[in-house]
Amino acid sequence: MAATRLPVMVDGDTGYGDVKNVAHTIESYEAMGVSSIFLEDQVAPKRCGHMAGKDVIPAKDMAAKIRAAAGARRSKDFFIVARTDARATHGLDEALRRGELYLEAGADGLFIEAPQTVQELERVGRAFQGVPQMANMLEGGGQTPVLTPKELKAMGFAMAAYPTTLIFRVARTIERALADIKAGRPAGRNDGVNFAEFKDITNYGDWARIEDEYQRADEGAA
Repeated sequence: MAATRLPVMVDGDTGYGDVKNVAHTIESYEAMGVSSIFLEDQVAPKRCGHMAGKDVIPAKDMAAKIRAAAGARRSKDFFIVARTDARATHGLDEALRRGELYLEAGADGLFIEAPQTVQELERVGRAFQGVPQMANMLEGGGQTPVLTPKELKAMGFAMAAYPTTLIFRVARTIERALADIKAGRPAGRNDGVNFAEFKDITNYGDWARIEDEYQRADEGAA
């Protein structure tokens, strides 16, 4: 939250319990300044939406959680997205049915997790026209075809998550850097940022200014 002025969406998992826990989760995150949250209908403990072995709770129980979430928010601008993982366990028809139920319960947007083909993505987009929808683009082995933001927008999706893209690339970069260190190879020009660039990214100049303005001024007075 402190690292950006952009609106922040939080992954609220299952809401961490029953309707009481869901209400507490919403109250806590809204008080922090979060702008949006999504809650899912998986059985706890949950799994990644693209992993096998997951299950979903009864739709009526999830609808109750969504009603609790909508009732707990203080601002109508706090945006609640309902996620369903029913595609993997009960098929796409059931996932779409749950989407309708969750909208009726008070969700502002929908996240139908893990459609398995482009045709399924298109069907999801058409099913809820006018409702802000999220698509999950899990690169590197997910169940859903990975499309560009422009392609998803054309299908009717307003939000796209790329949850593994950065961490997968960081992991590969770490492996290569360690291999270079072991082999005694210096980093190439395009292998990473240089020292000056890193200082700029971490706002070194602002911290140096504070040090100059306050600490060194005090030392001069002494």
